[in-house]
Amino acid sequence: MLTLFGKKHTLCDGITRRNFLKIGAFGAGLTLADMLRANAAANGKASRPKSVIMVWQCGGPPHQDTYDLKPDAPAEIRGEFQPIATNVPGIQISEYYPLQAKIFDKLAVIRSVRPVDGGHSDWGVSTGYNEESNKREHHPSLGSVISKVRGGSNADVPPYVSLRGTTPALQAGYLGVAHNPFTPSGPGIENLRLARGVEAPQLDDRRHLLSSFDTLRRDLDSSGSMSALDAHNARAFDMIASGAVRNALDLSREPQAGRDRYKGIEGFLTARRLVEAGVGCITLCLGGSIWDTHSNNFPTLKQAMPPLDRALFHLINDLHDRGLQDDVITVACGEFGRTPRINKEGGRDHHGSVMSVLVAGGGLKMGQVIGSTDARAERIKDRPYSLPQVYSTVYRALGIDPSQTFPNAAGRPMYILDDRDPVTELL
Repeated sequence: MLTLFGKKHTLCDGITRRNFLKIGAFGAGLTLADMLRANAAANGKASRPKSVIMVWQCGGPPHQDTYDLKPDAPAEIRGEFQPIATNVPGIQISEYYPLQAKIFDKLAVIRSVRPVDGGHSDWGVSTGYNEESNKREHHPSLGSVISKVRGGSNADVPPYVSLRGTTPALQAGYLGVAHNPFTPSGPGIENLRLARGVEAPQLDDRRHLLSSFDTLRRDLDSSGSMSALDAHNARAFDMIASGAVRNALDLSREPQAGRDRYKGIEGFLTARRLVEAGVGCITLCLGGSIWDTHSNNFPTLKQAMPPLDRALFHLINDLHDRGLQDDVITVACGEFGRTPRINKEGGRDHHGSVMSVLVAGGGLKMGQVIGSTDARAERIKDRPYSLPQVYSTVYRALGIDPSQTFPNAAGRPMYILDDRDPVTELL
């Protein structure tokens, strides 16, 4: 059995997120085969389906210190940071994002996004619905939708990988556990290889043995809820035997120069390697809850922003260098923005009225800033968009219709997104 633990993050609201995923053929927990169970539904196959990398800035980054600076505002609003020019005339971003400034023609920032809610829950950034709606309706995460629609025709590669552990918001909800994320973070990555001394023929013998056990379990299960070992279980074995995912996770296979560039930000290198291997959705975060800046906003950001700047710079450049700029969409955002006025602790508090979202690639229109806020970065001034509308645009770029419906547990058809008008400037 393989148990994969996510990292522990503690936020200002005291929430501790430490979750686990169990992969075990005989265990009662969620199995790798379960995650793959529904993935034979897809008909046809694109030459290369597009992928998405979702970067969650846990804690909520201040938009007015990153992508939406207000240098003419009073000192208690504008703060310490200065804007710098990007390589796109007329567009400025924070001085602590100098590398992104060099490649802004490959990026787009939406400065006028309404957060889903004002709390630290990752429901909004994972599903496009708020926590209350998710607890009532069990909406699937974006990665789970991709898993469901794509069908995961490549038996060697999971369609959805989380590099930030697993939370309820990352789950498949009414789509079923087959579309929960594969979570290779924490202890246990080594178990994605054949056990020492076990060869492929022996693995096949174990597969048949497991089939016998599973037939017995099915015969004893009067409810009929116990799954048989079928082609999907075989696919789970194939994934382990092929080593495709394990190879992507093994950064020692990356040339030393590449590993050096990603030192300290290895999750972004892993994400790039996973999309190259064919994974449809990867979600990750950098620095845990470091963006939760109720106090010491500027000293904290001086530590948090340079690594993210470097990570995005190398990731986006690598995707372009490999000709994947139109095949991979990168989205980076937090849960909400931050208050304009700096508080007495030198921090900025939760602000549920507006946030900035970075988007790159996917064949979308880059080199632009979309929307604006008022002089205090407090309210949206023009081109208001919701976070679900951003995700609707991502779905469209992936070739997924956000108005598509799936039945929930009660058989009721549910839209992928309710608020699904796209960000037209990106199309």
